[in-house]
Order: sequence, then structure tokens, then C-alpha cells
Amino acid sequence: MEASTFDRFTGQLDYPMFVLTVPGSGCLIGFATQCSIDPPRFLACLSKANHTYRAAARALAVAVHRLGPADHDLAELFGTETGDEVDKLARCAWRPGPHGVPLLDRCPAWLVGEIDSRVDLGDHEGLLLRPIEVGPGADTPPLMFAAVRDLNAGHGA
Repeated sequence: MEASTFDRFTGQLDYPMFVLTVPGSGCLIGFATQCSIDPPRFLACLSKANHTYRAAARALAVAVHRLGPADHDLAELFGTETGDEVDKLARCAWRPGPHGVPLLDRCPAWLVGEIDSRVDLGDHEGLLLRPIEVGPGADTPPLMFAAVRDLNAGHGA
């Protein structure tokens, strides 16, 4: 299949944006979804090219923060900078959560999940998460991909 055909299909999709954090790192992700109701499971996908992927290789758990409409600057920080050059967590307020994962102070909609398994998804790795704690901001509307199309990624896919 030609990439341009696939791009035309996916180019019209819009989906929530998330910041995934692990101790010492974090990145913007757009490929994430609930994937089971019973038991509850969440799938977060990390680009194998970025610093957070390498940091998550050692992690037992991660935090996934659902960004809100006012969080474009956080999307920019975690999506356009690379942890290979910048300590993104030093540029925002956070506190340690379960397993020491950073919880971003400005994002009330988050979940911490223990990594049940890792799935090779091509240029991304899927982290199958078993939620262990969820933040209080479930009613916060999401920042959608269409609102961050203007950002240039810190790393390629």
C-alpha cells in the first residue's frame, strides 16, 4: 500500500492528545486508547525513536495525562523537544505518583498504569497498561490532534 493512500485515510482522523511520563522523561503521544472494559486496560503507544521509549524500557509503570484545550504549551513542550537534549520535566511542575512516575500538576485527567505487556507495533511499541490509579479530572475535555497539527515533532516516528 502506498503511504499517501494510508495518509489520506488517517489524515481526517482526530483524536485526544496525551503526555506519557516515566521517571526522568516524557513525550506527547497521539496513539492511545482504552482496549478492554473487564478487566480495564489502556494501550499507550510510544515511538521507538524517542528518549521516552528508551526510559520506558526500564519502567514498571507509566502515567498517561489527557491534555485539555488550555494545554497546547504542554503539547509543544513534550512534543517538539527531545529528551535527548532537554529535561522537559524541569520545565513544568509535577509531583511523584505511584512507582515514582511524574504526575503533571496542570493535568487533572491522568491514569497511572502498570505495564502488563509490550507489543511491537512497527515504528511504535504498545504498552498494555493495567490502571492502578486515576486522577480526578475525568470531566476535562481533551485537546485534540487537530489543535496541535502545527507542531513539529522533536523526533521522527
